[in-house]
Amino acid sequence: MLRFLLDFLRSLADRRLPAHLRDARRGEDIAYRRLTELGYRIVARNYRSRTTKGEMDLIGWDGDYLAFIEVKTRADETFGRPEDAVDGAKRQHLIRAAKDYVRRAGVDHNRMRFDIVSVILGREEPEVRLLKGAFSAGDTRWSPGRFR
Repeated sequence: MLRFLLDFLRSLADRRLPAHLRDARRGEDIAYRRLTELGYRIVARNYRSRTTKGEMDLIGWDGDYLAFIEVKTRADETFGRPEDAVDGAKRQHLIRAAKDYVRRAGVDHNRMRFDIVSVILGREEPEVRLLKGAFSAGDTRWSPGRFR
């Protein structure tokens, strides 16, 4: 019941957002649901580090790994795949925020992983792709990882 009420209040607030931000929030909600279906235990949404720029869309445990998850949402693939928008600069912001998070949480940095969830809304049923281990904290090059 409480979850329904919170979702309803959030939908009211979303009506005032520009279309691209509504799509981004919808993509994050879709990614959250898909990840929990896959067994992730989400511990934070829209995490902002006090010491770095940027925001971490989702943080969750996938087995023994703490996954820092960037969600990219697009209406279609006209301008490329959503995950391709996670460039070197974006990865550096995510890496800095993740290092700050694991330091504060007391998590071993060897147990962290960076995932990307790609959401394409322009279909009857949104297409969701999970890219586990899309990049590592020591690697600024884009590596394809695994889709699921």
